[in-house]
Amino acid sequence: MPLTVHHRPSPNHGPRPAGATVDILVLHYTGMATAQAALDRLCDEAAQVSAHYLVEEDGAVWRLVDERRRAWHAGRGAWGAAHDVNSRSIGVEIVNPGHEFGYHPFPDAQMRAVTELCQGILRRWPIPPGNVIAHSDLAPDRKQDPGELFDWRGLAMAGVGLWPRAADGPSADGPPVMASMVTDSMVAALLSRLGYSLDGMDLALPLRAFQRHWHPQALGEPADGETIRRLRDLVAQVSAPNPSGTLAQPAE
Repeated sequence: MPLTVHHRPSPNHGPRPAGATVDILVLHYTGMATAQAALDRLCDEAAQVSAHYLVEEDGAVWRLVDERRRAWHAGRGAWGAAHDVNSRSIGVEIVNPGHEFGYHPFPDAQMRAVTELCQGILRRWPIPPGNVIAHSDLAPDRKQDPGELFDWRGLAMAGVGLWPRAADGPSADGPPVMASMVTDSMVAALLSRLGYSLDGMDLALPLRAFQRHWHPQALGEPADGETIRRLRDLVAQVSAPNPSGTLAQPAE
């Protein structure tokens, strides 16, 4: 069944800078008690926040800001070379009360809608798989959404984002790494190559963001050999950035 998109325009948006490249897709959870409260806030001029889309738990999708416009969803943070993530990204809010109000798994109907919506976005914009990220990936010092219960693996299997092949079996990305061999500098180098900004940040924060996205079983644990295995695998998969340096236009 084709995805049905409802429209509720938010006033909170602006033009994308001339010459900007739209090459990042950021997924969030709403982190509010109800879907209606989240929708109202994203459309409240006084709140000064928005996203391009909101996806409810039953799979209903709301379009809030035109994809050609700069929505205000990412806030302070960075991914790779992008430090003004709003200017280069599409933002999708996914209804979930979050860690503050009773975090729970994302329903199947919601994940199907998120997957279909994201597949459409990727058809319209040249977003490489390595730039399909969590809000926590770009802001690990202040965000944790959409979190460790989000089905990142299922999304990647549907062609949206990356998942470490090493998580599902042996990898050919080098010899095994024993936990005793893992160093902070090794972890930091791989996290940075994947896209995390480490400037002035406790390494535990981007490591935890990585775990929420790509290694949830180890959330809060020190980096070990499996961490390095998954990091190496993902770094090997990361696509080259868009070389054009220009604002891509969505396909019709």
